[in-house]
Amino acid sequence: MYERVFELIAERKFSVLREELKDMMAVDLAEIIDELDKKDGIIVFRLLPKDLATDVFSFLSSHLQKDIVEAIHETKLNEIIEELFFDDMIDFLEEMPSNVVKKILRNVTEEERKLINQFLNYPENSAGSLMTIEYVDLKKEMTVKDALVHIKKTGVDKETIYTCYVINDKRKLEGIVSLRKLVLYDEKLLISDIMNQDIVSVSTLDDQEEVASLFKKYDLITIPVVDTENRLVGIITIDDIVDVIDRENTEDFQKMAAMSPNEEEYLRTGVFALARKRILWLMILMIAATLTGTVITRFENILQSFVVLAAAMPLLMNTAGNAGSQSSTLIIRGIALGEVELTDYLKVLWKELRVSVVVGFTLALANMLRMLILVRSDVTIAFIVSFTLGVTVVMAKAVGGTLPIVAKKLNLDPAIMAGPLITTIVDALALVVYFNVASVLLGL
Repeated sequence: MYERVFELIAERKFSVLREELKDMMAVDLAEIIDELDKKDGIIVFRLLPKDLATDVFSFLSSHLQKDIVEAIHETKLNEIIEELFFDDMIDFLEEMPSNVVKKILRNVTEEERKLINQFLNYPENSAGSLMTIEYVDLKKEMTVKDALVHIKKTGVDKETIYTCYVINDKRKLEGIVSLRKLVLYDEKLLISDIMNQDIVSVSTLDDQEEVASLFKKYDLITIPVVDTENRLVGIITIDDIVDVIDRENTEDFQKMAAMSPNEEEYLRTGVFALARKRILWLMILMIAATLTGTVITRFENILQSFVVLAAAMPLLMNTAGNAGSQSSTLIIRGIALGEVELTDYLKVLWKELRVSVVVGFTLALANMLRMLILVRSDVTIAFIVSFTLGVTVVMAKAVGGTLPIVAKKLNLDPAIMAGPLITTIVDALALVVYFNVASVLLGL
């Protein structure tokens, strides 16, 4: 289908293209527009019917939305904005420059303007910044029949009707009821008789990661957002949480690779912007790596006396770094999923020590046999390298397993204690152990 769209654009058969676009999914159209150059992308967007254009607009990246806003007539822009779900409109406004925001705000009602400003003032990455006000609210005095009539009347413009929220006259949240119950239960029953009062909710200021963990823990598709007085102010839907999880995972991967987080698409980010995100951490790691050089310089006399020891240094440093990275990756992921808490540091340390002993002994034994049989090294040298290998694996796994928890305790992102940083630390530790063991056993 993509090829067909590109072909019609190239042949400028726009009337045919308009008819074929009507039957396509909004997300697929957004991908096609993203692949086109700016001019053709705007042409395709303007060919779409209003309802479809609104759906497609919500899937476009912020830079494409900006291009379209600048290119289309203000009347059509207002029509699109009016049809967007409220949370999608807030996401859009957050990414737009101030002149675009002002252009849109002057065409909305006073009530809508107050709501938009309220949402834009919520802290970034908070539950308040994610929520939408488009939900179905019910009164507990309603019958099931009344509730269904109310949903049919008001539900068309709501983001979801599958979960309805029961509030009192002061908008305090009293319960929830699913559409499934409303359809299946006797229509004469009161909402108060069938609503669930065991409610999982979040505050407007709760962090989005905490909200995502609640969705996972309770297998939710929506969650109500309340203020300090338990008044319902909005809901968060699963589609927004999926986006949050995607962003958070991307951010963690970038931090684990020693880069500053960047939300822009890779191919659309400038060279200098990408370099700026990487230089700082590489500089820090480069300076930290001088520890390794200092250790080598301090034991230079040993290397001069036994040059064969230098050949084993890459083996020890790489194995130690890999072992530390394995542990840190598992613990960072465990913290992110809520499987590992701050109070579990002793359990983590004990488990990693036991695992590392098994792994370290196995690797040390295998290396001892390798050096004696294949390399035909001196027994003492083989023992020094193998013993150090086992000890450094134990140290690396202990360090890799506990440092992410320490980072979390210090209110730092555990992801910074991953790959490159752990490797730099355990490399230095491995060499300290190596040269000290060699000094003792070789009498130097």
